[in-house]
Amino acid sequence: MVKKSTPKTLDLTESGSSPTNYQTVQPLPEKVFRLSIFTQFYPPDFAATGQLIEELANHLKHQGMRVKVFTGQPGYAFSKASAPVNEASGLLHIQRSRTARLFPSQIRGKAINGLMFALRSALHLLKPKNHGDVLLLTTAPPFLPILGYLAHLLFGVPYICLLYDLYPDVAVGLNVISDNHWITKTWDFINRCVWKKAEGIIVLSASMRERIVAKCPEVADKISVIHSWANPNWIVPMPKERNWFALKHHLVDPFTVLYSGNMGRCHDIDTILEAAVELRDQPIQFVFIGNGAKRQWCIDKVKRLGLSNCLFLPYQDKATLPYSLTACDLSLVSISPGMEGLVAPSKLYPALAAGRPIAAICEPHSYLRQLIDDARCGAVFDNGDGQGLAEFIHRLATNPDLTEQLGSAGRRYLEAHFTPEVISRQYSVVLRRAAMKREVIALPAQPSVNRPLS
Repeated sequence: MVKKSTPKTLDLTESGSSPTNYQTVQPLPEKVFRLSIFTQFYPPDFAATGQLIEELANHLKHQGMRVKVFTGQPGYAFSKASAPVNEASGLLHIQRSRTARLFPSQIRGKAINGLMFALRSALHLLKPKNHGDVLLLTTAPPFLPILGYLAHLLFGVPYICLLYDLYPDVAVGLNVISDNHWITKTWDFINRCVWKKAEGIIVLSASMRERIVAKCPEVADKISVIHSWANPNWIVPMPKERNWFALKHHLVDPFTVLYSGNMGRCHDIDTILEAAVELRDQPIQFVFIGNGAKRQWCIDKVKRLGLSNCLFLPYQDKATLPYSLTACDLSLVSISPGMEGLVAPSKLYPALAAGRPIAAICEPHSYLRQLIDDARCGAVFDNGDGQGLAEFIHRLATNPDLTEQLGSAGRRYLEAHFTPEVISRQYSVVLRRAAMKREVIALPAQPSVNRPLS
């Protein structure tokens, strides 16, 4: 938001003179807040993190911020092979790295792509004109916040870390690397250095905050918990019989259970399939939309089990989401064991906007339990409790009034807490606080005024 300045008047009342006949000092020029966001993923990439950054950038622009986004070419999930190198819309400017994507479906390829984007971002930051008042660096890729640390040391630029995932902990939790490996210890040390110099740290859940404080207690006061969000004006509940997506995929009649988003190693798909096995003879359809490391494994397992109640669809264009997310009767959210506090499923918030009940699969200490309990929008199940999940699905399938009640409650909760307007204001507070810490406004030492009129 553009800071409004008010005319500065010279206070002469203490000397007994009236200021009425004195000319006011000219107001200070208004200063436009400049923000530079660095993230590897951005539309037309389908990655949820990129779509969220796009919405955030647009809302901050409407608050008067001059926002520059430095990002990469589509490389996660996309329908377009490339996007314009430069785009501008009012106060928002987007610049895309020319770095090509290499082996995007392989872990090593993704790591190499992330490293190449980080190097390209570093070169971009070397130019002073590319510094904003504040840098906002995401963990896409995970080591990107290191650039903020270096920019701060070299140029004194304040930076904020936006942590989507907590690395190297995710790699340790997935048994990719051991917790006592030298890489893990070095990465943890670098993280602590980065966090200590950051003006702020934004995380997506309270459990992620607890993880960071346990590693680095000194930064506890810097951490802000700001959830992801969804736009309830864009995703609006609609009956399946009037939904072209539901009609196209024959989802109108059966009770439809939807998992939409990344099917990665951090997501519990096993428990969902257990429920699908329990309900294989019921008029209940499971729909999986998206991609990820577990997608093909899931397809193969469904074939081995001979399940006919599972449908797999690719990522959908953003314009299709209001229809695909409302083509179901229940939405699923899951976190794999050991991943609590390391990842936060952004798919939860569009599901709430869709006005559908939520079934979450997670560990007993997950933040999802409190959130869903507060929202009164569904139920939560332990990892591996496929039978309990199946019983809940069957209960909703035979009780449409309860399904409607839970879905409506979830949407109301989102409208009160997790809209783009609400969340962007929370970001704005953190960002402006960081800028104000180094901002110094020098007032004229001897403001000139007119002599009293005779």
